[in-house]
Amino acid sequence: MAAQEEKMTPVYVFTGFLEGGKTTFIQQTLNDPRFNTGERTLVILCEEGEVELDTSAMASKNVTVRSIDGPEELTPENIRRLADEAQAQRIIVEYNGMWQLKDLFNALPEGYGIYQEMCFADANTFFSYDQNMRSLVVDKLQTAELIVFNRYSDSIDMMKLHKICRGVARGINIAYEYTDGRVKYDDIEDPLPFDVNAQHITLEDRDYALWYRDIMEDPKKYDGKEMTFKGLVAVEGAFPKNAFAVGRHVMTCCVEDIQYMAVAADWEKTDTLHTRDWVTVTGKVFFEKSKLYKGKGPVLHVTEVKKAEPPKQEVATFY
Repeated sequence: MAAQEEKMTPVYVFTGFLEGGKTTFIQQTLNDPRFNTGERTLVILCEEGEVELDTSAMASKNVTVRSIDGPEELTPENIRRLADEAQAQRIIVEYNGMWQLKDLFNALPEGYGIYQEMCFADANTFFSYDQNMRSLVVDKLQTAELIVFNRYSDSIDMMKLHKICRGVARGINIAYEYTDGRVKYDDIEDPLPFDVNAQHITLEDRDYALWYRDIMEDPKKYDGKEMTFKGLVAVEGAFPKNAFAVGRHVMTCCVEDIQYMAVAADWEKTDTLHTRDWVTVTGKVFFEKSKLYKGKGPVLHVTEVKKAEPPKQEVATFY
């Protein structure tokens, strides 16, 4: 008989900044008998806001609340210890907006997995956070399924909020909660700045970051299409014959997170290319296996390469 597979312990993560509404949402969730049906739940609080969690009103009494004072306490051993003490079947984390999420992700013990991640923000202070703490805002947006803007009013620029969020995470859902309790869900469409239905797509230099994210999220959309774009070459001796990479350095939020984001390419004259060559490439994209991805991905079958001048802005951005 095969060994029974160990059940994954679900972890629900609620992120955002102070006074964003995380504690209130957790309270409402645990008060809801549709969610709280008796499972032993560990709530880990990583910050203290004005609202305190009230366990006396919860639908089930099987809730244990523990606090963590600093990111150095986020270790697999500590989280497992807290979970074992609570005999927890699931974990809810109210995360500190000043801490990087990677500290939490790296601290999850084996057998624990993120089931849901939601971000909460005060619509009145979000622009200030984005302007002054951009890297932390990006950190909270890039893996969240949903962001809820509390205390929203029609005097606040919805399009500006939308652009900030979708500029970081194109697939994130956005909700606006008014002070009277009404909730409006974001239905603003995000058309790409090029015709994705065209058989031949020529990218402007400013559109590379958006295109790269889109092709990596939905590569089959581009299967069989012809592309022309400017990029920076990377070649290595370890690459398969005729293979090279072509792409751009992309900045998501700040200088520290700049990464070379490239697609795999195949060309019979790859040996004439050198790393850091700027070129304009044309070719057809096919979704197929490549050793550059260690699996399947978009591979550009190049038909033409022209030497090119670097773009005016060498580092691509989403804005």
